[in-house]
Amino acid sequence: MSAALVIVYACLVAVEVAVVVVWVVATRKHRWPARPTRGDVAIGGVTSFLDTLGIGNYAQITALFKLRGHPPDELIPGTLNVGNAVGILFSAALFITAVQVEPMLLMAMVISAGAGAWIGAGIVSRMRRRVIQVFMGVALLLAAGFFTMTNLGVIPPTGAAMGLAGWRFTLAVVTNFVLGALMCVGIGNYAPSMALLAFLGMHPIAAYPIMMASDGVLIPVASLGFLRSGRFAPAAAVGLTLGGIVGTIAAFPLVKTLGNHLTLMRWVVTGVIAYAAIGMLRSACASQDKGPVREPATPL
Repeated sequence: MSAALVIVYACLVAVEVAVVVVWVVATRKHRWPARPTRGDVAIGGVTSFLDTLGIGNYAQITALFKLRGHPPDELIPGTLNVGNAVGILFSAALFITAVQVEPMLLMAMVISAGAGAWIGAGIVSRMRRRVIQVFMGVALLLAAGFFTMTNLGVIPPTGAAMGLAGWRFTLAVVTNFVLGALMCVGIGNYAPSMALLAFLGMHPIAAYPIMMASDGVLIPVASLGFLRSGRFAPAAAVGLTLGGIVGTIAAFPLVKTLGNHLTLMRWVVTGVIAYAAIGMLRSACASQDKGPVREPATPL
């Protein structure tokens, strides 16, 4: 195993151990309920299945929580982060093992995403949320259009590389820094990562270990704050965790199969990007907050 992969695994394990220890200690101290409902587990399973395919799960979980009226709105952000903190390590480990992305690129992308969340969130949080959403939505729609033309043979197809060099490497790392910051204000990184790496000449499936490993650092770190404050629904978070592991295992073979069929994989990526773009623009239209983002929101 290369030194770069060792560093990636070390970062993932370190933040995960911290989350598990804090969660166990806090549960014993506050005697939080740990028995989830079947609905919590089902929501975790279905949404993690979609998440493993690259569609994301935060928006879906939020919608399902609001539909059933539980947990309260103010506890949803914390429940999302805590409930996905353990499962994301599982997803990241599976994809890093199965999809052989160039180790130095993977390490640099993970570190840049973490740095973006830590350093850049304060800058991005002063920007207008609607402006960010509109910009990202339009950019993703354009990307989906280019992918569609590629799939139909109108323009040359994307590459099949599993690594980058030179200016492409630098651009990918810098962009992932920005995406790490955007995640902290509610802009998901899955579709942008897919679009970026594919346009830089990488195989569409190469985005999966990169975006999963990036979230493997970001989400546990974010969840620590909610664990300390107790602003989450403990039983629902346990349900998301249990269901999430099952959903990931169920979806993972499908992703690997799609990865062997480049054209089909490009169509899946196109659908994911279009879905994210439409959701982004709908959120921008529905948003009543036209001012700067005062507090970091949860990622998609």
